[in-house]
Amino acid sequence: MTRKLRQHRAVTRRDALRAGGAAALAGLAGCTALPSAPGLAGSDGDDGRDGPVAVASFFSFFDFGRQIADGTPLTVENLVPTGLHGHGWEPNASITQRIVEADAFVHVGKDFQPWADRAIQTLEGDDVDTALINARKGIDLVDLAASLDRDEEGVGAQRGKDPHFWLDPRRAKQSVDNIADGFADLVPEHADAFRENAETYKSEVLDQIDSDYEAIFDRADRDIVQLAAHNAFQYIGVRYGVRMRPLVTSLAASGDVKPADISEAARVIRENDIEYIANGVFESQRPAQQLVRETAVEAYFPVTPYAGVREEWVEENWGYEEIAYNINMPTFEIVLGNETPEEAAPSESWLEEWRNFEPI
Repeated sequence: MTRKLRQHRAVTRRDALRAGGAAALAGLAGCTALPSAPGLAGSDGDDGRDGPVAVASFFSFFDFGRQIADGTPLTVENLVPTGLHGHGWEPNASITQRIVEADAFVHVGKDFQPWADRAIQTLEGDDVDTALINARKGIDLVDLAASLDRDEEGVGAQRGKDPHFWLDPRRAKQSVDNIADGFADLVPEHADAFRENAETYKSEVLDQIDSDYEAIFDRADRDIVQLAAHNAFQYIGVRYGVRMRPLVTSLAASGDVKPADISEAARVIRENDIEYIANGVFESQRPAQQLVRETAVEAYFPVTPYAGVREEWVEENWGYEEIAYNINMPTFEIVLGNETPEEAAPSESWLEEWRNFEPI
């Protein structure tokens, strides 16, 4: 991605669609509830709309959902609180109650979010009529790395498969279709609008992200990225032909870092002359800081598997698209050696914020 392209992409499709103002927190049951259409946020989650409501168990699919529902009476809410990763947290009973009250529940499929699986069991056991929309339906999953325990850290992986498929923009397109189909069944009078929005989002956003990612990795002389983060980026590696080396080998963002993990990362850094590494925004910075102290690494920069949002991202109405262009892509440019941090950074303030960034 060239500097010129990055400056062009700084104005995203959502920016053009926004009617004005930053999104606000809806605050219902401690949830981050950005509006499904621009300018429709309220401080208490009640904006006067009487239309149907869909709630999502994971940020990425909430964002896809609100793009698909744009311009319709359907409101889409994110159940994951601001500042938390999309899995590895245990919500209280109010979240299940919110799902029961909603017209539809968008989830990531079995064996990824245990709390969501339990909520679905509750819905089915009590014969609740909340529609279930599986964003993972029909998507081909890749195998877990051989070193991983499919149930470690309490995060299962169906039949030994890696569940983080949405990082691949091409696989993400199928989840967009799954959500659009679910919304069409829920509100059939707006089926055409849902499917038209889905097609627009796939062609104008996901295809462009795919193309820009491909350009970044095609230009790279190095084919390895060292991550001071958990094992969530395999799909990027599989799609674009790069080896993603996680420091934490479990699927959980809370996975422990062992001395052997640090030693192995130090070896990879040394043998590949790596100057910069990537670290998860919602994960501990201590391992990355240790690698900066003990190896030739000069700094770490942010990546995220689109699994959560920071407060300022909510205020700026960021979604999957904005996170790709403002967080992940600049960091991949840096850690692959395509550009210096100064060249890759979208702004001077980006460097100040994200070079060896502190925990949220």
